[in-house]
Amino acid sequence: MINKKVAGVSEALQGVKNDMTFMFGGFGLSGIPENSIAHLVKLGVKGLTCISNNAGVDDFGLGLLLQEKQIKKMISSYVGENDEFERQMLSGELNVELIPQGTLAERCRAAQAGFPAIYTPAGFGTEVAEGKETREFDGKMYVLEHAFKADFAFVKAWKGDEAGNLIFKGTARNFNPNMCGAAKITVAEVEELLPVGELDPNQIHVPGIFVKRIFHGQHFEKRIEQRTVRQR
Repeated sequence: MINKKVAGVSEALQGVKNDMTFMFGGFGLSGIPENSIAHLVKLGVKGLTCISNNAGVDDFGLGLLLQEKQIKKMISSYVGENDEFERQMLSGELNVELIPQGTLAERCRAAQAGFPAIYTPAGFGTEVAEGKETREFDGKMYVLEHAFKADFAFVKAWKGDEAGNLIFKGTARNFNPNMCGAAKITVAEVEELLPVGELDPNQIHVPGIFVKRIFHGQHFEKRIEQRTVRQR
């Protein structure tokens, strides 16, 4: 029987080194791999290139890596909730590549599927397309975008089994599934880790073939990015 389970985050992150490229699943602060990020801070690896929809907030998510100056380049779509990110970008300390959100997702999925590149209409005629190959299909112009190349993908799921099969919940499905199998090694941390056969096959979002290591995560904070309440 295939068993992808590892004892914990330390074993799951074996092989992590300086100057690697990492993918981080999640949408805002929803469904982010909190345990993996915290352990990367503890390891102190530097010179990282991070592919993520967002850069977290100042004291949570990828913001923790930014505080410790561990990230040299961010490849993201939305970065508007992090003052330290803004400071490092404007000062030139941080290299930033901003990508349309759909293009970011599809470049992950292309890597997952083994496609070297995709054509997308997003960004044609703007700075996004500068220096890139463009091509016309059925009278519409498209931009060639290359699939990502990453060393590790860190994802967070609601439930998983020891074979690596995963079920996501809510907006955690926005980027986590596309990043599974899109890097050399995919590490999944889950809220609930079950024996093989305990998950309903019809409910599985990502099959275990896309996951290399899986572990039971601990102490998920599940922060709310912007708490808004109704005025009384």
